[in-house]
Amino acid sequence: VQLVESGGGLVQAGGSLRLSCTPSGSIFNVGIMGWYRRAPGKQRELVADIRSTGSANYADSVKGRFTISRDNAKNTVYLQMDSLQPGDTAVYYCYADVKYSFYSTYNEHWGQGTLVTVSS
Repeated sequence: VQLVESGGGLVQAGGSLRLSCTPSGSIFNVGIMGWYRRAPGKQRELVADIRSTGSANYADSVKGRFTISRDNAKNTVYLQMDSLQPGDTAVYYCYADVKYSFYSTYNEHWGQGTLVTVSS
């Protein structure tokens, strides 16, 4: 199973970007999906995650600016990022808990990362 990310890039402060992430491969079920980020010189931090029920969790730093959503039919998670600030500059990593079959446990998978750069 691989997670394929898209949507990163360069944007000016106050602008918007939308990230998406889709797993490929043999999948029975996808549990929690979400996004982490790692800024230069900083530790990785959770940005947001979302359960299949739609229940979402956000880092305080992005509440009110970012919106996470998912399409369960497509096993795809999205991160709509509005009012971007230079402090949001980071590599954003998608993750997903994936079951390969009815009998398997959930296994954590990560995307390759997509760079988001916000200029002032």
